[in-house]
Amino acid sequence: MHPFSYTRASDTREALDAGRRGGRYIAGGTTLVDLMRETVERPESLVDISGLPLREVRATEGGGLRIGALVTMSETAAHPKVRALYPVISESLELSASAQLRNMATIGGNIMQRTRCTYFRDVTAACNKREPGSGCAALKGHNRTHAILGTSDACVATHPSDVAVAFAALEATVHLLGPDGERRVPFADFLLRPGKTPNREHAIRQGELITAVEIPALPRPLKSGYLKVRDRQSYEFALTSAAVALHVRGGVIREARVAAGGVGTVPWKLPAVERHLVGERPSEALWTAAAEKAADGARPLQHNQFKPALLKRTVERQLRVVGGTK
Repeated sequence: MHPFSYTRASDTREALDAGRRGGRYIAGGTTLVDLMRETVERPESLVDISGLPLREVRATEGGGLRIGALVTMSETAAHPKVRALYPVISESLELSASAQLRNMATIGGNIMQRTRCTYFRDVTAACNKREPGSGCAALKGHNRTHAILGTSDACVATHPSDVAVAFAALEATVHLLGPDGERRVPFADFLLRPGKTPNREHAIRQGELITAVEIPALPRPLKSGYLKVRDRQSYEFALTSAAVALHVRGGVIREARVAAGGVGTVPWKLPAVERHLVGERPSEALWTAAAEKAADGARPLQHNQFKPALLKRTVERQLRVVGGTK
């Protein structure tokens, strides 16, 4: 580990001042500290923001939800409002990491976590995300767990967060505070596809701080849930996953929110699946037909050609569960 300075911010203004000078924010540290140990990340200055007042979960006007950036994963998953309004969030968090990590890791840190691609974490391997212009060893290497959607010739790494898939499905908004004031970024625009610049992973500007993630008020009744398919049932990242939220009234699907994880360079919204569902009556045939569109545009690699079919089955199964025809 390389030498670095450490500052504990006593308030938001102090944190922003340190961030503007190049300090890296740290709260639970469950990702950044690991990357520093492996010398993947070498920040010169850390700014501890764990004492800032960003730990509130509250309902917003109309039935939405605002989750403070420093609320831990376990606190968020267990919160009565989260469990009642958006079970998909609770389920995605409870299927993430280990209990010990969920007790430390924060919501803001979780959506900012970096890929688990083994080539990114191996400093001897070529990785455009870690060292722009060096190449992507995963393209011709062992790429079974890599992305099939949103990829480029520069990067095929998946985004690892489960709750980010739920946020993408629910069309959340990220609240940011920086030297130039407050702003909001739609979740769809917050995490960036790699394109030619895979080292640019998010839309945060220098010195900006995540203050909250807000879920919009969605029509009720709303049923939602999260399904994660992985190599083992405990402490493993997704091969595929599906976050589904359905508003059914009068026996007809009025709104559908569907996103996939484990298959995209970012949490992957599935608008073609959503369009196929809206205006239809729940049925086994509908779930199958809609799920067929889940892998539209997929570009499987040598070792993950199973993923398009697995993604379709994952989406179909979760549509069936949330739609009530299981």
